[in-house]
Amino acid sequence: MAVTDTDTQRAIDAVWRIESPRLIAGLARIVRDVGLAEDLAQDALVAALQQWPESGVPDNPGAWLMATAKHRAIDQFRRNTRLERKHEELGRELEKKEMAVPDFEAALDDNIGDDLLRLVFTACHPVLPTEARVALTLRLLGGLTTQEIARAFLVPEATVAQRIVRSKRTLAEKRVPFEVPRGDELVARLSSVLAVIYLIFNEGYSATTGDDWLRPALCEDALRLGRILAELAPREPEVHGLVALMEIQASRSRARVGPSGEPILLFDQNRARWDQLLIRRGLAALQLAEELGAEHGPYVLQAKISACHARARTPEETDWPRIVTLYEELAQLASSPVVELNRAVAVAMAFGPAAGLMLVDALTAERSLENYHLLPSVRGDLLKKLNRFDEAKAEFERAASLTHNARERELLLERARGCALGSA
Repeated sequence: MAVTDTDTQRAIDAVWRIESPRLIAGLARIVRDVGLAEDLAQDALVAALQQWPESGVPDNPGAWLMATAKHRAIDQFRRNTRLERKHEELGRELEKKEMAVPDFEAALDDNIGDDLLRLVFTACHPVLPTEARVALTLRLLGGLTTQEIARAFLVPEATVAQRIVRSKRTLAEKRVPFEVPRGDELVARLSSVLAVIYLIFNEGYSATTGDDWLRPALCEDALRLGRILAELAPREPEVHGLVALMEIQASRSRARVGPSGEPILLFDQNRARWDQLLIRRGLAALQLAEELGAEHGPYVLQAKISACHARARTPEETDWPRIVTLYEELAQLASSPVVELNRAVAVAMAFGPAAGLMLVDALTAERSLENYHLLPSVRGDLLKKLNRFDEAKAEFERAASLTHNARERELLLERARGCALGSA
């Protein structure tokens, strides 16, 4: 069968989605400028769009993109006469590296000294505001669009775009080093890095936009970064707590989608399909986190909640009172409307839907949840359990109108239709 331009375009899109984070990270290590690295990566993509439809996608597209971007970097340095000496030195260095390391892909895989991890810490540098650190890293490491990042933060898309542009400019102006911090500085910067990694994981675990319920590549990127970070900071309980949380949540991935890619909710999942290896790894990381710290942080507490689900052979065996207690502890450490919504779900499971609905109703005035689709989704579920089908139907329809994920919208509308039948 002949390969069409459309097939090539899809292949290029797929390659870019997979390779761009490593490409940008590898270039940033060489040019020491995150903004320039992203520009060079985009130049390489343009070259691919021009050449691959004619020549075909190369056997090693990541290496092709890196080689092209490096050549563009050398050319750009040589053209810039204002910093001629520096650019000549960098050009010679690039050529030397290229001569010495013909396998560019292998050169980008460093274990603890991983370029991706360096890029995370650079993007999370204290010179940037917290929101900017997270947005920039999601953009560069996760390959997320500004729209997806805006959805994660419940803020306007234009705000996120401004944060990203300003962040890259600030990193360049302040000459932030492209490196993994050490000692006290490492500890001080861990919290923002952990938040970034978990947001990347969440975007893969429950995609905010598009036609797919899951984006496994993002989950794998986040897990890889988390595991590397655990090696780098082996005495930090929260690092192991985050790894435990992601491992246990990722264990459900195969059971979360049906044959046609449709979402399957937690209580309807075939638990035999849960990945027991990931569960064991998660529980081991959680045990290590608990041994390292007497006081548990937010990620350790969330991992303990996930562990309650992982240890239950059936939904009915889940220790919901224990989960309620853990959410109460979490609310004391990191209170937020989303945490309260999750606590309401746990309360409903432990003490009945009416108790949960009372807590959910108290959240309806929260402005930050005004366009958060899970609020009407949860409320619809509780109303349905109370046989208030007309109200439940309206809530599911509202949730469907708020979500940007096609699979989730389908599921919510199906639940709305089920309520219409239930009230008939």
